[in-house]
Amino acid sequence: MTLLKLDIYAVRNIQKETINPASTINFIVGENASGKSAFIEAIFILGRAKSFRSASIKSVINFAQDHLIVSAQILQDNGSTLHLGIQLDTKNFCYRINQETTLKRSDLAYALPLQIIHPKSYELLDAGPQLRREFLDWGVFNDDADFLSAWRNFKKVLAQRNSLLKTRRPEHINVWDKELVYYGTIVNTYRQCYVQKLLPVFTDIINKFLDIDDLDIKLISGWDTSTEFQQILVDDLDKDLRYGFTHSGPHRGDFQLLVGSRLAKDFVSRGQLKLLVMSLKLAQVQLLTNEHSNMGCFLIDDFAAELDVTNRAKLLHYLSKMGCQVFITATEIADFGDLSQIQNYKMFHVEHGNIKQV
Repeated sequence: MTLLKLDIYAVRNIQKETINPASTINFIVGENASGKSAFIEAIFILGRAKSFRSASIKSVINFAQDHLIVSAQILQDNGSTLHLGIQLDTKNFCYRINQETTLKRSDLAYALPLQIIHPKSYELLDAGPQLRREFLDWGVFNDDADFLSAWRNFKKVLAQRNSLLKTRRPEHINVWDKELVYYGTIVNTYRQCYVQKLLPVFTDIINKFLDIDDLDIKLISGWDTSTEFQQILVDDLDKDLRYGFTHSGPHRGDFQLLVGSRLAKDFVSRGQLKLLVMSLKLAQVQLLTNEHSNMGCFLIDDFAAELDVTNRAKLLHYLSKMGCQVFITATEIADFGDLSQIQNYKMFHVEHGNIKQV
């Protein structure tokens, strides 16, 4: 999967730009607030239908416009060309694939799998479980096409059960408990299988950057798996009725990155934490390539802020060998380091929202 052409309209200070990126590494340089992060953000919006910088799309749309558009021509791994497009305003969205409208965000995500490193990425291991669930489920979603259906069914059943809990009508709970256990177990099994596949890939990558032994990824299922999920729901019923929601299940799932038996975030430095997060995200893209021959797109915003000089060089070397399409921003060309060993890259300069190939 390679972006051949990218059109950006009204994304922050980028008014209207067309870019033909390299199929390998693309370096994006510009002063702070020049629009280089908006360049990265536009690609992210195309693949995820949301921003990584703002919870509200309103702040992403150029102040002089009422909507934004990002579209792209993509070369797929089978040699065919795909046209993707997304239009967003503050209330509505429109997705198009090969000129046909789709209502499913998942269609875009399958067409343009991408992962990102940005200045707040360390929160993956340092913040609450929601970010880790999203990270984990993005990987499972791209690894097994059947996961999405199971997850959606689980969410529907969960909503029905929570509705009964809120209205304090426990007489029908048993019917929904059986469905919740059925789909919840399937979701948890997918996650377990994915973690088992991700761990060796992650371990191989992190060893290129850090000398840390005895690393492990432990899945937290969202309930005590030493007891049957069905029994957990029965035991929790009084508490669930009291608070009006289901306390146990994969919707409360998480994972822990351990060094020995200790949480990595409590053991390593902030710089090492960033390398661990970076390696987790690289491992997702590498696993996608290994399992499905589907090259994801890797985005890195503010290269120098994330890594020291030595690890920047190591990362560029790894990315150049990995073969996926990469977009990296920095304020100075020197921040990218020695590029003499990087082949077929492109350099873009951004100033006041205008993007020019150097």
